[in-house]
Amino acid sequence: MNNIFVIGVGLIGGSLCLDIKKTYPKVKVYGIDTSSENLDLALKLDLIDYKSSLDVIYKADLVLLSTPVDVANKIIIDVLNNINSTSLVIDFGSTKTNICSTVENHKKRKNYLASHPIAGTEFSGPNAAFSGLFNNKTMILCDIEKTDPNLLTSAENIFRSMNMNIRYMDSLSHDKHIAYVSHLSHISSFMLGKTVMDKEKNENNIFDMAGSGFESTVRLAKSSPEMWAPILELNKENIVESLDEYIMNLNSFKNLLQNDKFGELKTQMTQTNYIKNILKGIR
Repeated sequence: MNNIFVIGVGLIGGSLCLDIKKTYPKVKVYGIDTSSENLDLALKLDLIDYKSSLDVIYKADLVLLSTPVDVANKIIIDVLNNINSTSLVIDFGSTKTNICSTVENHKKRKNYLASHPIAGTEFSGPNAAFSGLFNNKTMILCDIEKTDPNLLTSAENIFRSMNMNIRYMDSLSHDKHIAYVSHLSHISSFMLGKTVMDKEKNENNIFDMAGSGFESTVRLAKSSPEMWAPILELNKENIVESLDEYIMNLNSFKNLLQNDKFGELKTQMTQTNYIKNILKGIR
């Protein structure tokens, strides 16, 4: 592996490059981004070695596609059309069904791997990238039977070199499950922040009274809307289903409170406390 092209030099793309360069110090990393400012910063931060463009992507041994999901879906065909026959293209988006459907019948489908790292922060851009982001995190690989086995093995070796735990899933199941354990939590965070700002017009009250619980719960509301709006659009059906169940539970909780059924409230919270045992298994 000599030449790596990263499309999107933000948190995920930049962090991937830092970790890969540690393991493969001889590789040359070429950055592609719609923002020239991001490319200049990525070069300054040593995330990439050169600025580049899609025109020369045929030189790539490995392409890391780490743009917002709507952008990835729009350019994936052009990327596959222009890579050489031995290249591997990996996308790292939070939704998988749409992009997998897009490439389903492409002649270079075997050169593509759908992945989703369960890693990130609420920050974005090249400044947010750091080495070790993926350490002991889970990497979900989807529809692997459609990727060339040798290329798949190469990708698995890269992820294991980052100390990632690999799980395998079909793209449909991925999008359904991720709606509950990731997308719903971001929506909850955004809407909690909105509710408080709508009610508390005095920003000083929010700053003075907000404790660590509020801060940790709304942390995800600092995430990039440019990244999250397309995710919600592309996984709409699964997210609506998860919202229906979430709203049902909120209404049930509200009814118990209104009807002074505090014993049942406590029982529900006690039962939900079991989540801490489940989360102990999260790496």
